[in-house]
Amino acid sequence: MAKYIAQIIVMGGQAIGRAFTKALKQEIAASQEAAKRAGGGRQGDKSAESNLRTGMTLEEAKQILNIDDLKNVDTIVKNYEHLFSVNDRSKGGSFYLQSKVFRAKERLDHEIKSHQEQSKPAEEEPQSRTRQRR
Repeated sequence: MAKYIAQIIVMGGQAIGRAFTKALKQEIAASQEAAKRAGGGRQGDKSAESNLRTGMTLEEAKQILNIDDLKNVDTIVKNYEHLFSVNDRSKGGSFYLQSKVFRAKERLDHEIKSHQEQSKPAEEEPQSRTRQRR
């Protein structure tokens, strides 16, 4: 009887070990794919940080606010205000949906801000080089 119990424990341990290894490999592959989609490097790190802070990816935020282009700030604000007011609890809306709309706007705002910060040094750099040449 003890022999069978030992065999069951060993077989169960092997099955759990294989499942854990498979799950670990899948997680590594998924994180590498996410890093590739985020752009890698510093930009990927900033994107991952934003995703963690807001709990939402950029793609999800765009879908919630029905936005295709981040450069169209007026559409972002218009869609945000509409969805936020429609989901107001006093109007029979959902607080959960309202908070998702708020987080989506917050995520898009952070992305717009990071794009503006990236474009500023690029604009300032050529001016500083021309000053050095004079």
